[in-house]
Amino acid sequence: MQAHNYAPSRMNLLLLDNAENDSRAVVTGERHQHIRKVLKLQQGDTLRVGIINGPVGIATVAEQSDTSTTLQLSINSPASPPLPLTLILALPRPQMIKRILQTIATMGVHELHLIQTGKVEKSFWQSPAVTDQAIREQLTLGLEQGVATHLPTVHKHMRFRPFAEDVLPSITPTNKKLIAHLGDYPSCPSLQPKEACTMVIGPEGGFTEREVENFVNNGYQPVQLGARVLKVETAVPVIISKLYY
Repeated sequence: MQAHNYAPSRMNLLLLDNAENDSRAVVTGERHQHIRKVLKLQQGDTLRVGIINGPVGIATVAEQSDTSTTLQLSINSPASPPLPLTLILALPRPQMIKRILQTIATMGVHELHLIQTGKVEKSFWQSPAVTDQAIREQLTLGLEQGVATHLPTVHKHMRFRPFAEDVLPSITPTNKKLIAHLGDYPSCPSLQPKEACTMVIGPEGGFTEREVENFVNNGYQPVQLGARVLKVETAVPVIISKLYY
């Protein structure tokens, strides 16, 4: 079983790939160095581990060398379930996307749709931060921070019209379909823990009225967060907190 190799923040949980299911894992690269130099773990020490989209447990450092750490695994406890929340998000600026992806994973979003809108620069899609690998890495860091294992499913839609016409109507129906939008609308509601919701959040400049109409025509109710205009990286955790926390 292999751990992912990229520079982590101070992890609260070490996530392992679910491609295999054995009792040992070999950690190399930056994560090995993190275990040795930041966590300062030695042979016989333990840390929390989890399988992506699977259970959590404890790992014991069995062996260490200059280049790797071998862990003995005991993983048999259920992980915290994700929120029943699908997020439709206008693609943020590249400098924001990393933090937003980590927040989404930490807070338990189940599914994410990144979409193009009229006020999203098309060049944002060319950013290295939007590659599948980069997205997965940031989501994994968020899971490790939140001691969770459910990897959000991510869909990328580079054209708004095909998304609105072909994808939006087919997104799984939920009890609540909401779109965050400035205006004289009801406040964002609080939901029950198991109450499913699809929430739409626009770009820095907001949605165009025609884009809002597309969502409203598909059953989405506009809601507001107050008179202040929030950055997307602020709006995302505020909305998730209002809905479920």
